[in-house]
Amino acid sequence: MVFGSRKLISNNDFIDSIKQKYPSAYLIGCSTSGEIYDTQVLDDTLISTAISFESTTIESASEIVKNVEDSYEAGCKLAQKLNKEKLTHIFVLSEGLNINASKLIKGMKEYLPSNISITGGLAGDGTLFEKTMVISNGYAEENMISAIGLFGETIRVGYGSIGGWDSFGPERLITKSKNNILYEMDGKSALELYKNYLGDYAKDLPGSALLFPLSIRAKDSNEGVVRSILGINQEDNGLMFVGDVPEGYYAKLMKANFDRLVNGALEAAELSEHNMETSPKLAILISCVGRKIVLKQRIEEEVEAVRDILGEDCMFTGFYSYGEISPYTEISHKDGQTVCKLGKGCELHNQTMTITTIMEV
Repeated sequence: MVFGSRKLISNNDFIDSIKQKYPSAYLIGCSTSGEIYDTQVLDDTLISTAISFESTTIESASEIVKNVEDSYEAGCKLAQKLNKEKLTHIFVLSEGLNINASKLIKGMKEYLPSNISITGGLAGDGTLFEKTMVISNGYAEENMISAIGLFGETIRVGYGSIGGWDSFGPERLITKSKNNILYEMDGKSALELYKNYLGDYAKDLPGSALLFPLSIRAKDSNEGVVRSILGINQEDNGLMFVGDVPEGYYAKLMKANFDRLVNGALEAAELSEHNMETSPKLAILISCVGRKIVLKQRIEEEVEAVRDILGEDCMFTGFYSYGEISPYTEISHKDGQTVCKLGKGCELHNQTMTITTIMEV
């Protein structure tokens, strides 16, 4: 696994040096908005993590997504390329900008058994939001989606995805949207509502919107997912999100709570080792760039919180992303006991710490 800044991961000489050291290895990786190396959070570096299995086999697949409108079809094609026999888990890295990740995931789920879990994330580009790159056993490319299938009876994969943001203001009905573009809430311009709430931050849109993500939920559900703004279409005042923001859903603005963000990372770690038979050997941490912007110099606290749960014997690797992919997970406390709820399949998340833990038994 190779994670790094867009400039470094696009340097083929660096990739060649990794291939020379591990000539028979499969390479997967992406550009980032920050790299996670052990408990350090780094910028403008290239990190590589070598992973070997005793009896688990892997299979790779990749797909190019030419346009955002092709996201669902790309997901279908990607899933169809993977053998389903003894498939346990899929780890996927996707183009981070030219994608509707909700549609990508929907397409993958269409051609996968319901018991197959999927985790991963969207490539990043710092806070520039200009171009992202993904490696699929070659060199870093634009508009690439890369996946690894894990096969066998000895592999164990855990996962957890928790945010930690506080909602504020009234809950509003999404009255006009198209796929991942939001136009109106309660019949009013969503862009103008955002500008009113952001105040002085409005001049720094869309980047400043990472400080105020949107929580959305269906009318008949109490479970919400978080969406972050990736851009603005000034011609029609549309707010472009990483994933779908369907009409008829309810939406609420969110803001940062420092302690809850760090605690969210801790809870994600607890979830990721839930039902693991022994301590995991590898943890892939994918956290949102919005959390990095908010936590600033405290950013390593969320990684250290994960270390407190998973222990010193677990190898850490990962990156800061434009979106996280994981089944819906929930943790609660009742009568002094921790209750974990792990879903299957997968969902698109924003502003979460998402952890994938891996081990063999």
